Amino acid sequence: MNTNTETGGVSSLSRRDFLALSTGAAVFLSAGIPFGKLVGSAQAAGGHVLPALPYPEHALEPYISARTLGFHHGKHHKGYIDNLNKLISNTEFADLSLEKIITATAGKPDKIAIFNNAAQSWNHTFYWQCLKPNGGGEPPAALKKQIEASFGSMEACKKELATAAMTQFGSGWAWLVRDGQKLRVIKTANADTPLEKCMKPLLVIDVWEHAYYLDYQNRRADYVSAVLEKIINWDFAEKNLPA
Repeated sequence: MNTNTETGGVSSLSRRDFLALSTGAAVFLSAGIPFGKLVGSAQAAGGHVLPALPYPEHALEPYISARTLGFHHGKHHKGYIDNLNKLISNTEFADLSLEKIITATAGKPDKIAIFNNAAQSWNHTFYWQCLKPNGGGEPPAALKKQIEASFGSMEACKKELATAAMTQFGSGWAWLVRDGQKLRVIKTANADTPLEKCMKPLLVIDVWEHAYYLDYQNRRADYVSAVLEKIINWDFAEKNLPA
């Protein structure tokens, strides 16, 4: 498990900034605005800031504990953002959105540290929205129609997502994406995202060990099953469908 980004506790945002960011996130989501704009909104004069979780830390229990969310969000996610701000200070990337930093640094060995921290900041902000209390079940009709056209059935789609999550060797992510006119399941290692592959992410499952190890130890399959059956946010995935 990668622990080199565990730096400090909660964000040092003022109460006013915290409320503004939280309110802004809710407005973007309710309007169905592409998620890239939501990530980009989490910027301030001093650099990128840690977005608030879209639910209380205990809201996903018993499937993901408050302790796991506290470490995952308050330590790992915050660490990536803090590291990124240090790396891009006084550089050409200082005023760019996370998406622009990711696409500008992808595949460049001399920019790997910036890419890793920007991509992990983006991936985690996206991942939090992919979960919700009392999730799972049937997706909205528009998404279900596209899933059935691409995979044959909902069960086939979930099976592919579970397989991708389980077969990702080491740390990484299992994604539902729009690739051209079809939906696909892909997996990425470490910090990689669908953005640099020109695919539209709809949904993701984090399979870095810090996402589940406090609750499930080595039972990744149990964690993946709990996410897909109990807390996956199909409504958020539907909002990410291209118009």
